[in-house]
Amino acid sequence: MDDFSVRFWGVRGSIPRPGSTTVRYGGNTPCLEMRCGDRLLIFDAGTGLHVLGQHLLDQSPVNAHLFVTHSHLDHISGLPFFAPAYDPANAFSLWGNHGTHGMPVRAALQNLMQVPLFPVPLELMQAQLRFVDFAPGETLSPAADIEIRTASLNHPGGAIGYRVDYQGKSICYLTDTEHYPDRLDMGILELIRNADIVIYDATYTDEEYPAYRGWGHSTWQEGVKLCQAAGVRSFVAFHHAPEHDDDFLDHMAAELYQAPYLRALVAREGMALHPALDTR
Repeated sequence: MDDFSVRFWGVRGSIPRPGSTTVRYGGNTPCLEMRCGDRLLIFDAGTGLHVLGQHLLDQSPVNAHLFVTHSHLDHISGLPFFAPAYDPANAFSLWGNHGTHGMPVRAALQNLMQVPLFPVPLELMQAQLRFVDFAPGETLSPAADIEIRTASLNHPGGAIGYRVDYQGKSICYLTDTEHYPDRLDMGILELIRNADIVIYDATYTDEEYPAYRGWGHSTWQEGVKLCQAAGVRSFVAFHHAPEHDDDFLDHMAAELYQAPYLRALVAREGMALHPALDTR
């Protein structure tokens, strides 16, 4: 099996946003599932991870790699509710770097899963857990035919961007990053050059952004600029602000549809993309 795909289980930023006004796009916080043939890669452990976990229950044994962008709560709060991690038949490698916090990935997750924040400690997860720390800029190889390049993102406390290359195709995941007012981010530009799919932090619009300068997030307009400059084929707006309901995101999708030279989409829960099929 050589299929390469990404599926969205959580697309919201900052806090979950369930309710009648977020049904079409979803209210869970970040979690992506990538399939490289029969290998499973998971990116971020927001509340969407719980939904993915329920989907995986009938696929035991599960052997997967989980890559964390950073340890802010909206990106790790699903881990304590990830049912496959409590099954001794399963195995997970958890990869991460926590920037200026200087905290190993295991310690960050242990902090989350302890009293008074949570009654079940990390040590009660019965799956085989392996923790891997790396430095921004390293190239990771979870399997011989999968290459993952990494880069630092402009976010308070630091965050990691990922590019996954498999079978001559590429998917990039760049969330929780703030653009620069006077130039393109060259680190991101090099990471995404000629990529098939780029998933990018579009928390705000250009009109909203001035009120949130310095918060560590970007806009869909800036994402489009980066992707056009880098020769990207498909752009996906991601990490939707809690205030952006379905109607708001429908309007954003209509504006994105007009973007020249690339296919542009708004991320929604359940959406699946295949680099070989979803480009123009």
